[in-house]
Amino acid sequence: MSVAPVKKVCVIGAGTMGAGIAAQVANGGVPVLLLDIVRDENDRNAVAEGAVKRMLKADPAPFMSNRAAKLVETGNIEDHLDKVAECDWVIEAIVEKLSLKQSLYEKLEKVRTPGTAVTSNTSTIPLENLVEGRSDAFKSDFFITHFFNPPRYMRLLELVTGPATDMDLAARIRDFADRVLGKTVVDAKDTPGFIANRIGTLWIQAAINAAMDLGLTVEEADAIAGKPMGVPKTGVFGLVDLVGVDLMPYLQESLTSTLPKDDPYQAIARDIPLINKMIAEGYTGRKGKGGFYRLNREGGQRLKEAVDLASGHYRKSVKPASLPRAVKSGDLGALIASDDKFGAYAWAILGQTLSYAASLVPEAADDIVAIDEAMKLGYNWKYGPFELIDRIGAAKLVERLKADGAPVPAILETAGDATFYRLENGKRQYLGLDGEYHDVARPEGVELLADVKLSAEPLMKNASAALWDVGDGVVCLEFTGKMNALDGEVMKLIGKAIPLVAEKYKAMVVYNEGSQFSTGANLGLALFAVNIAAWGEIEKLVAGGQETYKALKYAPFPVVGAPSGMALGGGCEILLHCDAVQAHAESYIGLVECGVGLIPGWGGCGEMLSRWRDMPGLPKGPMPPVAKVFEIVSTATVAKSAAQAMELGFLRKDDGISMNRDRLLADAKQRALAMAEGYTPPEAPTFNLPGPTGKVALDLAVEGFQAQGKATDYDGVVASHLATVLTGGDTDAADTLTEQQMLELEREAFMALVRNPRSQARVEHMLETGKPLRN
Repeated sequence: MSVAPVKKVCVIGAGTMGAGIAAQVANGGVPVLLLDIVRDENDRNAVAEGAVKRMLKADPAPFMSNRAAKLVETGNIEDHLDKVAECDWVIEAIVEKLSLKQSLYEKLEKVRTPGTAVTSNTSTIPLENLVEGRSDAFKSDFFITHFFNPPRYMRLLELVTGPATDMDLAARIRDFADRVLGKTVVDAKDTPGFIANRIGTLWIQAAINAAMDLGLTVEEADAIAGKPMGVPKTGVFGLVDLVGVDLMPYLQESLTSTLPKDDPYQAIARDIPLINKMIAEGYTGRKGKGGFYRLNREGGQRLKEAVDLASGHYRKSVKPASLPRAVKSGDLGALIASDDKFGAYAWAILGQTLSYAASLVPEAADDIVAIDEAMKLGYNWKYGPFELIDRIGAAKLVERLKADGAPVPAILETAGDATFYRLENGKRQYLGLDGEYHDVARPEGVELLADVKLSAEPLMKNASAALWDVGDGVVCLEFTGKMNALDGEVMKLIGKAIPLVAEKYKAMVVYNEGSQFSTGANLGLALFAVNIAAWGEIEKLVAGGQETYKALKYAPFPVVGAPSGMALGGGCEILLHCDAVQAHAESYIGLVECGVGLIPGWGGCGEMLSRWRDMPGLPKGPMPPVAKVFEIVSTATVAKSAAQAMELGFLRKDDGISMNRDRLLADAKQRALAMAEGYTPPEAPTFNLPGPTGKVALDLAVEGFQAQGKATDYDGVVASHLATVLTGGDTDAADTLTEQQMLELEREAFMALVRNPRSQARVEHMLETGKPLRN
């Protein structure tokens, strides 16, 4: 049977998960039908419509743009189930009750088109139970697609097929989920909890049990079970607060009722009176009044408090006084060997969690790679269980398990003194159940810089940047500093790279695999220069950045920016100077300098004016683009997605968006190569600006915001300098400014502000707190 492409999706169930899945389908540019039950006879679509309205107001936002929200069609199951016939994929996301799901499937079988994929988002009910009583044709088209919450931001999708599933159909949905929804699809077996939730639930339970048994505070527990183990800084108790304290009994009941009686989880699952008490009193985590941590606002204060695990009462949260040295070094072997309660706690977590994960190959997954991917993507672990075992040593883990009289999973015995991962001939390999090593395979169309680094050296490198040959005549410019901040070293490397690329290569991609593309200029270095009054050095950095970005813009080869995460300030400006951008959908782009008392200094003002001058639908004349850019830049507006970045002019309408982070480099390469044939650099722009009269209009607008209390007096000072640049300074409105003249205006305004002590205070406050100062 030929499998039709996915042109429209139906999601049934408009709760948190179902609505979020529908939003992500719409984010991928695909129309989606969202259905739920009828609760109000006077407004029969109220449940689905209400879900969309809530998502439009939610923060973090499930929708990447308002345009995406318009792709969601709402309805109800009673009146509109026949519209399923128009859809190529039906996702069931109703309550976790088998009888209700089976009743829905019976109705679906009568209205769906044969060959339409029907999947369940369940994480608790076996597939074989879900399809009981259904026809062979339905069973062929049915499988499980388990999304993680929130669906927009969590990259993991566990895919579970049954013995009757049409594997061609499953492959089509896998490809759609990968390319259109941006998911990393991990194949899981039809076992309770699948992979991530099964291991994750045991990990959390083990951590909570041990903290109580060993007398640790929640702060001590999170310090041990957090960063040292590659877990997000929330640690375990902070994570439970994030996902919901009330979810814990539900997960426990789900697993204990479905897992075999001899499963290790059954031995540690316990009723915790403190958690029951917290739930009863409304302390369900961040969504409630607080959880293991809370913010006490009584008497106008903002005091962070934590639960005392022994008494159940809240007290002031206190940072742990002394922790083993291994906590800072990240030496897990030394940490679990530490002869104190912290070492005992680390072992209680890792010993149980890692041995449990090892026991699930091949029961829950075919190989260790699937286990590791599921935990890294589903629980945001930096290392998967088997990567953690390699950090400890499989032989040491086995020795400790045997000393405790604990069972040793077969795959640990197979490993012996070997590691689960190794590098061989420039390729990463994993240890299989057969005792042999196998290459870690990437899906077609996935290219990672991390893989390039396994078998190559950079073409050039310094402390803040590197240049890599990524094949096909394309080089990759990588930022490597903290938060990928930009400094003089980055500019030097770009200056050296341009002639090399012009001589030997076809194109350049600006890309890295850090959590952030670039948070902009290295403000720490700038503040140091300010403190020693090295004004000449600061001006040299600003001028050097301008000249470097211009050189990149007018290089004799195409330059494609490929951001993911934050691209702020100077990180945004380098994108503005690229010939094209291929952005990951989760790119947060903006010129944020005004937030720290400065203005863009590396050409961002002129580039944004050029964008908005050519924006369709904008009134003609010099003032409309100036006013729009002033509004965006003066308020330090940041696009919360690549789609929003297009609306704000940080990206062009013909720039590309990659939904899957792992496909970004390959997509950017292809875009660069397509531009390389017959490439010619762009022409330098000129600017017709409104001059002093335009500046007066902008200053008046700022004064209005100040009068309303929406802007401080110093916001007005910063905005006035920005207005001077955007309107052309003292130039007559009839004059034409060159690009170089615009850069000189930028540089003068930037230097005037950086010399101001109030701007310096803002920069210092941002570096210390990560938050803007309202002075």
